[in-house]
Amino acid sequence: MPTATTVISKPFAALTAREFHDVLRLRIDVFVVEQSCPYPELDGRDVEPGTEHHWITNSADDRNVVAAYARTLDDGDAIRIGRVVTAPDARGAGLAAALMAHLVDRFEGQAIVLDAQSHLVDWYRRFGFEPDGEEFVEDGIPHVPMRRAG
Repeated sequence: MPTATTVISKPFAALTAREFHDVLRLRIDVFVVEQSCPYPELDGRDVEPGTEHHWITNSADDRNVVAAYARTLDDGDAIRIGRVVTAPDARGAGLAAALMAHLVDRFEGQAIVLDAQSHLVDWYRRFGFEPDGEEFVEDGIPHVPMRRAG
């Protein structure tokens, strides 16, 4: 059983139906319901060959609930991190930071990009990301494009 800081990384083809269900449930619960952003969560990119799903479970009990998650996409010239999310009951435990540190290490030497919610720009700077464009609004939430050189 994974510990609270073990990151599980899998391409779509290796996910079990239960794992994909649990990942989608967290993403929808936070991005669509909590943040009140109705948008097409299933965008077709989850199943692309270069996409990987990364998560940490809350293994304090036998349920292994997905506590933090991120998706990486192969955008050709850079790896794109997106859908970074932490379950409400797991916030403040450093899981998102552990996940980001894992992703930065995993893709060391490659350019990495992401679109940060504007209030999280300084948080992403902790991992070597810098703003790389003007602020824009997506689904009613201000974002800033950010980049980490490879």
